[in-house]
This record gives sequence, structure tokens and C-alpha cells, in this order.
Amino acid sequence: MTKQAPLSDINIADARQRIDPIFLDTRLLHSDRLVLSLVAKDETDNPIRSFKGRGTGYFLAHLTGDRTPLVTASAGNFGQGLAYNAARHGRSLVVFASLNANPLKIEAMRRFGAEVLLVGEDFDAAKEAARIYAVERELQFVEDGASATIAEGAGTIAAELTEEAGDIDAVFIPLGNGALAAGIGCWFKSRSPRTRVVAVAAKGAPCMALSWNADDVISTPVARTIADGIAVRTPVPSAVGWLKGTIDDVVLVDDDQLLDAMRFAHETWNRLVEPAGAAGLAAILAQASALKGGRVATILGGANLTGQQIRTWLPSAQ
Repeated sequence: MTKQAPLSDINIADARQRIDPIFLDTRLLHSDRLVLSLVAKDETDNPIRSFKGRGTGYFLAHLTGDRTPLVTASAGNFGQGLAYNAARHGRSLVVFASLNANPLKIEAMRRFGAEVLLVGEDFDAAKEAARIYAVERELQFVEDGASATIAEGAGTIAAELTEEAGDIDAVFIPLGNGALAAGIGCWFKSRSPRTRVVAVAAKGAPCMALSWNADDVISTPVARTIADGIAVRTPVPSAVGWLKGTIDDVVLVDDDQLLDAMRFAHETWNRLVEPAGAAGLAAILAQASALKGGRVATILGGANLTGQQIRTWLPSAQ
């Protein structure tokens, strides 16, 4: 595995000046329902209803002068973020998504100006098709988790957290391709090293957890979870490398725990959060007794749920 240049907290601070302000300074939610003090950054109240506008915004801010069309693969939220910011910078974008991708996210990517092609049975199959498409046409392939600027843009969430929430004992972060966890971990390791940084993957998609534990890239044959945003089976090598120096642990949550977290977010804050966006909260709920008395933070990472998903998973929201 090739060693990557480390992420930079200086760049994270710079990103706060270069990302569209519509994605910044999100609300901090509080809860005293548990045996711990819980704070959560609500990343769902913006045009793309997820945190992905931060990293994609910082990435596009660095692509000055070049107008080569962009190609990416996405389960939906990264594609929305890239489409939104590509349009602001006058760049065209083709997004590959799987045949099983969330139709709400597909429609949103197209609404923000992307051409969306549906290929393959899962995210990783779509990503391989996107990579081939970009190489054959000499276009720029953008891979979530492979660019430092994407991770550093996501790390702006942590910079806001340390300003707004004060001293934090532990932060729990959803783990998919790894940019969010690496960026947030970078900030805390630099600015609040006493804070324990925990990344949270889905039990049905454990490749990043396996890779982090082995300090190597370990793929899995399948990724089966309701959390499409973190349903990864082939890790991004650079993200695996960054996580080694930025997080303290990786834990797994199952689909029932994700549903518990989604219901908690709705009952406590009246927020509709998709499964991947609730992964950090799910781990906190599962470990609440061990975290007793602490000040614990997480991110509500996305809210792109179809009506059918809301009816099935959050009937009380009707």
C-alpha cells in the first residue's frame, strides 16, 4: 500500500474560507436522554441534504483553469455534492451509479446538472465502470476517499465542532470510503488530541474495518446493509493509509442498530436521517453505558430517504 502525504489541519482551516457557505456552520443538536452528554452536527439541512458538499466544494476550489469533464461513481450523496459544486465552477460531470441506487438520489444528481449512468449491481461495480469510462475518454476521474482535499473539506465539520461544543471526550463518525473519518480525525488529532476518534462501519460492509485492523487493503465479496452510503466492498488505498494516523478505533453496527439510531434522531430532534448518516449515532447508542458521563459527539450525515423508506423504517414520521 503506497504511503500518502498526511492530511493537514491547516488545509482544513483554509477549506472553511473556500467552501460554499451554504454547507458550513450547521446546527449543533443536543440531547440529555442518555447517560452521557450528546451533541450532533446536523448536516441534513442544505441543498443536497448531506455533508458531501463540503469535501466536493474544497476539491473543486482547487481545480482552477481546467475544464476537463469530470467522471465519478456514487451511491448518491457524493454525486450530488460534486454535481452541485461542478455546476458552480462550470464543469460538466458524469456520475455512474448502480442499478440498485436510491432513485431519490439519482433524480437529485440529475437535477443538480449531472449526467447519471446506471451500471452494475452495486457501488463498486459502478465505480469500476466509471474508471474505465474516464480512461477511455481521457476525462478526469474523481474518487471519493482518494483526494486529500475531499477529506480536508469534510474535516471542516470537526473544526466547527471544537468551536461550538468545547471539550469532547469522543467523536463517532460514519465510515464508508473514509474521507469523512480521515478529515475529522485529522482535525482532532491536531487540535484536540485527547478526543477519542471512532469510525463506524456497517457490519454487512466491513472492508474498511478489516483494512484498518490489518493496515492493508482488504476487500470483501459483497456489501449487504441498508446503509447504501457506506456499503463499500473495495477500500480506497489512500483512505486506508490516512485512517491509520487519524482514528483510534473502528466499530461495526448492524442494520437494527442503524434503525434504532434513525428512530432516536427522529424522536429526539425531529430529524429524518438515512442509515449511513446515523452510523455514528448507532454506535453511541450501543455503547452508551461505557460512555457514561462523557461528552460525546457525532454527525448526522445525510437525509436522502425515499417515501417508501420512511414508511418502512420510520412509520412514526408519517
